Amino acid sequence: MMLPVTQVLAFGVWLVAQSTATARGPTISIFLKPPGTIPPRGSTTICCSCECDNGQFVLYRSGGRVNTLPRLHSSRAEFSISNVIQGDAGGYHCHYMDEDTVLARSETVEVLVHEFHLPEPVLSVLPGHDVVAGADVVSHCNIAYPRAGCFLYLEGWVRELAFLSNGADYKLSRVRKGYEGRYSCQCFVRGALFEWSAVSKTLDLMVRVCFRASVVRLRLEAGVLLLLGLIVAEAMCSHRRRTGPH
Repeated sequence: MMLPVTQVLAFGVWLVAQSTATARGPTISIFLKPPGTIPPRGSTTICCSCECDNGQFVLYRSGGRVNTLPRLHSSRAEFSISNVIQGDAGGYHCHYMDEDTVLARSETVEVLVHEFHLPEPVLSVLPGHDVVAGADVVSHCNIAYPRAGCFLYLEGWVRELAFLSNGADYKLSRVRKGYEGRYSCQCFVRGALFEWSAVSKTLDLMVRVCFRASVVRLRLEAGVLLLLGLIVAEAMCSHRRRTGPH
């Protein structure tokens, strides 16, 4: 027998509530600071963060533990690698451990080590560094080398945000607070060997939330919740009318 649409919707609401209430295990985010390929004898910091308790961060590279003590900042650990050599390149990931038990594991972040031979690119954003939520933002990475391709970085991401041909634009549509942060770009040429540029100077993007728009959104969300509540109530009443008193 096919269930009425109202009961299907009510069941969907229940499933959403159950999935939200289900406890999830801790997760670790990992990223490079600053992002991008680094030169020999340069330095980088691998940042791992987790809303975890009763454990410690441990850094691994290619399956082997890295014996580097982190700097701890609340729920974040920072592993510094200085005076890097080619042997420091590879995939790194973090474990959050309670003695010998792994409580959580991050994704893998790649550390690339190459000499810099290309000129430094210039990153620009339009309409500016301070925008209102919902606006479109266009990023432009330019380098004085016509055959180069470029990566756009957002600090805090495990991978690059986008790949751009030299001079191409990257559009962020209807930006929100999650787009805030420190952006940079880096370019390369693919030949017999990769040739890299340094990372551009960083640009900080700030996204302001309009209070009026926030109020309208909250009212819409409240209206949707009210409608769902009425649907569930109607479904329960219909069920009682069909089944009758016991």
